[in-house]
Amino acid sequence: MKKHIIFAALLLLSVTVNSQIVYHNASAFPLLGKATQHTATRYERLPDSLRNISRKPLWDLGQNSAGLAIRFNSNSTTIAAKWDLLLNRELNNMSPAGIKGLDLYCLQDGKWVFVNSGRPTGKNSTATIISNMKPEKREYMLYLPLYDGVTSLSIGVDSLSEISQPKVDLPVRQKPLVFYGTSILQGCSASRPGMAHTNILSRWLNRETINLGFSGNGLLDLEIAEVMANVDASMYILDFVPNATIEQMKERADKFYTIIRNRHPETPILFVEDPIFTHTRFDQRIAKEVKDKNETINAFFQTLKKRGEKNIYFLSSKDMLGHDGEATIDGIHFTDLGLMRYAELLYPVINKHIKKAE
Repeated sequence: MKKHIIFAALLLLSVTVNSQIVYHNASAFPLLGKATQHTATRYERLPDSLRNISRKPLWDLGQNSAGLAIRFNSNSTTIAAKWDLLLNRELNNMSPAGIKGLDLYCLQDGKWVFVNSGRPTGKNSTATIISNMKPEKREYMLYLPLYDGVTSLSIGVDSLSEISQPKVDLPVRQKPLVFYGTSILQGCSASRPGMAHTNILSRWLNRETINLGFSGNGLLDLEIAEVMANVDASMYILDFVPNATIEQMKERADKFYTIIRNRHPETPILFVEDPIFTHTRFDQRIAKEVKDKNETINAFFQTLKKRGEKNIYFLSSKDMLGHDGEATIDGIHFTDLGLMRYAELLYPVINKHIKKAE
């Protein structure tokens, strides 16, 4: 009996010693969060046809991988990753993990649970995200960086384990949610990719989301409306007010809306007010700007209602950030607390209308 125990222990030790990390190209697995497959490289968000059409800042931001996620299944005791960045960016209002790191989630009892982050070490990073797990098959979702681009990505698992296509069709990919907006929507200043509010909502609703947030550049560029209209969405969420000027809203909002509506006459479209930024209680200029912009978007929405537009909805920003002044990093960009509060505000509105549409 003792000999059998010793033999089993030696066998286990041998397996542990001989098991090494083997990396698999992530291009072999489903990529969630893209509005189009017609991109120059896999981890970009805008079609290559816009390369010489879109404004350069907008095009460059389209190469950020915000909202993109890899789905896979594995029974490995360790999950690791190697990834190469386009820029290796640094920002003074975001953590490196949020800008250019990875975030791993696991599906348990129908809900997505945070596992751990892959923290970047430079333009070329290798990280062990989690180890010492039981060798059980699990469904995983790996979020990509919010404010940098990915030029290559590999997922590492034990050499004695398996990695395969997901076995469960979650998040549901039919009729994704399509979001359009600004730096807040892109994910600034989430501490890690999974905390962008579009990613939070994707997990809560178990539905694919498409993040078309462009930092400082949610300016109602009409070619983005065309990209959105090419997606058969369950709902379109328009959150451009923090960037667009009053003049741009008056000039472009109707055209932007009409491009989407003409292609999808019944799909719900949600307009979102400018957040009441936490420093507006002190900065009178910003307070007036927010007030004027919200009056403009409200007036536009009422115009749509008066002309008989259906399935359009409006979200007040009154309770978006709470009322304690603690939900931003710089008065404007949402911390994880602010992003969670925003997701909590959006969730019942989106859930109600996509369920009604089904």
